[in-house]
Amino acid sequence: MCADQTKPSVRSAVDAFVVMDVMREANRLEAEGRSIMHLEVGQPGAPTPATVRAVASETLDTGPLAYTDALGLPSLRARIANYYAEHHSVTLDPERVIVTAGSSAAFILTFLACFEEGDRVGVPEPGYPAYRNTLQALGSDPVSIPVGPDTDWVLTPDLIDQAEAQNGRLKGVLVASPSNPTGAMLTSPQMAALVTHNEAADRWFLSDEIYHRITYGQPDVSALGAGNDAIVINSFSKYYCMTGWRLGWAIVPERLVRPIERLAQNLFISAPTLSQVAAERAFDETDCLDENVAVYAENRRLLLEELPKAGITSFAPADGAFYLYADVSHLTDDSAAFCAAMLKEAGVAATPGADFDPTHGHRHVRFSFAGKTAEMAEAARRLQAWLDP
Repeated sequence: MCADQTKPSVRSAVDAFVVMDVMREANRLEAEGRSIMHLEVGQPGAPTPATVRAVASETLDTGPLAYTDALGLPSLRARIANYYAEHHSVTLDPERVIVTAGSSAAFILTFLACFEEGDRVGVPEPGYPAYRNTLQALGSDPVSIPVGPDTDWVLTPDLIDQAEAQNGRLKGVLVASPSNPTGAMLTSPQMAALVTHNEAADRWFLSDEIYHRITYGQPDVSALGAGNDAIVINSFSKYYCMTGWRLGWAIVPERLVRPIERLAQNLFISAPTLSQVAAERAFDETDCLDENVAVYAENRRLLLEELPKAGITSFAPADGAFYLYADVSHLTDDSAAFCAAMLKEAGVAATPGADFDPTHGHRHVRFSFAGKTAEMAEAARRLQAWLDP
């Protein structure tokens, strides 16, 4: 066989998801006996609620786990629709709910359903790296739209118009509120302005809402409250502490339901059945889940108080999610090398900003405060000793 004919595809040449590389190295050092404080990965340190685990255990004892419908269990789709009535006062037809294998599958399905090869899609920078990498792998053209302190780290209609003027027609725009990595959040008027602006321009508007309910004083706002044509993506991974269960959902306009169902049938068959059955119970566990958010709030407070003692003083808003996006330009112009040294020398794992912003991220580091408070305190102590400002 000719080696030239069996090369990896061009579409597979996407950037690595750097946080996973950091986690792998941190785990390797830990396996060698090193004490590592994990502030790199955005996953809850708390376990899945006990009642959810109990439902899963009971389900395993009842017999075989068959495929579900490609769009998900009808009862779970109805419960997700009810969540929007309870939390956002939005009436939603359950038929518009697509249950997916994590939010990652929701992004793949909606991108495939909305965009052709070569279509330009505006994404915020800094932002979740899988947006641009997945769009690129699927043949679309992600257009980075820089955000920063001037706009409180969120997209605005003016920024979208500027990006379109510079790059050509945008077929869609994706926002995240709360944002990964900055924690910035859109207010209700800001979200409404974005939805209205993009509807008027005949663009797809996608809203990543996977960090909803993890907020610190500012209410989370769903794009569904501003327009029926918005596409919303959410997940059980963050607030519901079901990261490894790989379950998410999308809310889509009616005209996309059947196209996405056909794609899901062929790409995934269905989301994990056991996870779907258990997830229905998660909606009833808000008391214990809100206790987790209270821990995140304390971790946030602690780091905002202690990291300045290490000389790290400038942060994006962190109004939601569980990250601090820190400006370290006074300490380094290479955040990847900085994070590698911090892991090796101080035993603190964090993610270089270049993972989220290839242009300016070399001056930033993302710290996740989703773990235990004691770990945050120890990480801060180590950084104070390591940097010794």
